[in-house]
Parts: sequence; structure tokens; C-alpha cells
Amino acid sequence: MLKKSLWILFILIVIVSAHGCDTAFKVGDSTLGIQSGKFFFTDGVLRTNYHAEFQRVWDACVETMRDMKAIDLAEDKKISEGRIEAKVYDEEVRIAVEYKGKNMTQVAIRVGVSGSNISSQLIHDKIKQNLLKK
Repeated sequence: MLKKSLWILFILIVIVSAHGCDTAFKVGDSTLGIQSGKFFFTDGVLRTNYHAEFQRVWDACVETMRDMKAIDLAEDKKISEGRIEAKVYDEEVRIAVEYKGKNMTQVAIRVGVSGSNISSQLIHDKIKQNLLKK
């Protein structure tokens, strides 16, 4: 009975601590994080959904890379998905843009070899600013 109560208490603590705040889990070599329900960070890639059509989000991503003076900018765009690869401040940046539904587009950003959450967040913030400009 005591073991069962401790497990229930442990599960409740995990649920309460993960509700509405930043949470990260590391299992082996994989990292999974959720930030306020908006961003999803796993294995070095920070993903978020934008409530805008695919072409607007694509244009905002390309404009962000140009604003950051990216070099070796390579774009590969298809009907419902696209990839942007560039070098920004000597770091490889890979952006994947994917159509998820009407006025819903997912953007996944990976900076560097192992992924940088802070740098990816900065790029997401700049994409959001470029979306608001239009």
C-alpha cells in the first residue's frame, strides 16, 4: 500500500510540475522539451506551429535568413514543404517548413550539429516579427 501511495504521489508531482511551464526530459541520447505549450524541442530541433498560410511563413523564413546576413543560402521548396539551409555566424542553420492545414504551418529549426535551443528560439522570434510585419 505504501509503494502504491508513493507512486501516485510521484505521478502527481510530475503532472503538477509539468503543467503550464517549461519541461525537459532526457532519455539516453534523446532530449524532449515543451515550453509553455508552444514550442517542442527534440533532438536539437525546435518546432512550432504558426497560424499563417504556407507561403507567408516561407517568405518570412527566407527574409529572416537574409536579415541575419546568412551565407550559402540554399532553398528547396515543394508544394507542401520546404527546406532552407544556410550558414549564420559560422553555424549551420537548417529550417524545415511544412504545411499542416489551412492557415497552419510548422517550422522546425536546427542550429549547429547538436542543436541550440537558444539560437533556434532567436530565429523563431525573428520569423514571428517578419510575419507580423506583413
